[in-house]
Amino acid sequence: MATVFIPTPLRKFTGNISKIELEAQSIGELLDSLSIKHPELKKYLYTPEGKIPSFINIFVDDEDIRDLEMEKTSISSTSLISIVPAIAGGIDDIFSKEELARYNRHIIIPEFGREAQVKLKKAKVLVVGSGGLGSPLLLYLAAAGVGTIGLIDFDLVEDSNLQRQVLFGVNEIGTAKVVAAKNRLEAINPYITIETYNQKLTSENALELISKYDVIADGTDNFPTRYLVNDACVLTGKTNVYASIFQFEGQVSVFNYLKDGERGPNYRDLYETPPPAGLVPSCAEGGVLGVLPGIIGSLQALEVIKVVTGIGDNLSGKLYTFDAFSFQSKTFKIKRKESNPLNGTQPTQTTLIDYEQFCNVKSEEKAIKEIAADEFHALKEGEEAYQLIDVREQHEFDLVNINGFHIPLQNITENVDKIKKDRKVVVHCKMGGRSAKAIRELEAKFGFDNLFNLTGGIDAYLEKYDSSVTQN
Repeated sequence: MATVFIPTPLRKFTGNISKIELEAQSIGELLDSLSIKHPELKKYLYTPEGKIPSFINIFVDDEDIRDLEMEKTSISSTSLISIVPAIAGGIDDIFSKEELARYNRHIIIPEFGREAQVKLKKAKVLVVGSGGLGSPLLLYLAAAGVGTIGLIDFDLVEDSNLQRQVLFGVNEIGTAKVVAAKNRLEAINPYITIETYNQKLTSENALELISKYDVIADGTDNFPTRYLVNDACVLTGKTNVYASIFQFEGQVSVFNYLKDGERGPNYRDLYETPPPAGLVPSCAEGGVLGVLPGIIGSLQALEVIKVVTGIGDNLSGKLYTFDAFSFQSKTFKIKRKESNPLNGTQPTQTTLIDYEQFCNVKSEEKAIKEIAADEFHALKEGEEAYQLIDVREQHEFDLVNINGFHIPLQNITENVDKIKKDRKVVVHCKMGGRSAKAIRELEAKFGFDNLFNLTGGIDAYLEKYDSSVTQN
């Protein structure tokens, strides 16, 4: 039997039934059967002349019958028929006929319907970051019909991104991410607006930018920006849909959500202060399973849609965690804390701060000596004796190296006798974080004073000096 979906205004004539199954071979037969089953509907489904009125649109799956054979349009037992009437209040003017067909699968869901789709169309959502999380998040928000999507990112597409950042392709390598993302999203949905900001989110621009949007989706990959997004959302009264990933694990939550006049918990209620610098490496340093951002980013998109439309129960006051390695998920309760510096019982922070300093605890760390890529290249080409130590993992070293002596970070103290003290020693990793940690540990435990951190790691060096690469 074919399934016909009854819109909200007409359900009073069907006993509030939203979905009816009927035997019919054509639209005409279906409407006749529907009129017999619910006689009060007939005057809305037909004009006195027996025609379908102009204020009624009928779709078979996602095709308008006016583009098919009207009442003679054939249907089958698997057909989904949607009756979409004009609705007072200007809602009917929001969607074009093409949009109604596009969003039909949303509109026919009784718990979602046209009203929720209108809310999506009117919404303005800012996505911070277009990387692993931002890619699926942006794709699904665009496809769902969020009317205005803002995107801030200052990065370029790199080949290493393509393992997980499904928004981009090989042809976009070297292109600004916001430019490539805008082109892709507009190709998916030409009925929405994409606003791009090819810049870094900072304490100077965050409040002004975030205040322009209804909901903020945090797709960042570092602690300074994560705390910045949270604090700016709290200070501007915006909901922050949060997600994070690392290796096999992901987290999702909804922060600062307004319900019944009360704001829910925010990120500072979960993690009031960041971990010590270097304790939790970024995905670039520690890795991430390529499919994980797709899973977590899709859940983040789901929470954005629920927040915007008001359907279902969102993750405000809850932290969802997912472990892809063991395929286990858990949901924990979060409550507001009196000690929260932003909106606790005695707030101590009323403005944005220096989040680089806040997260890296610069004042508490002894400065280490650095050597820039060009300085190291000159050292290599010169006569001065030196030693190069590579503290990356074995698979990273096998992929590409610059002829350094390989000692993984976790084995550095066990191999201290292999590190020379009578010459300059340059220590490097991928981007500089792990090598800095190695140097601090060696200086603190063994008194080294001849160690230099390669600024920006092997990535920065190879960017300038490709010809020196040794690939195994």
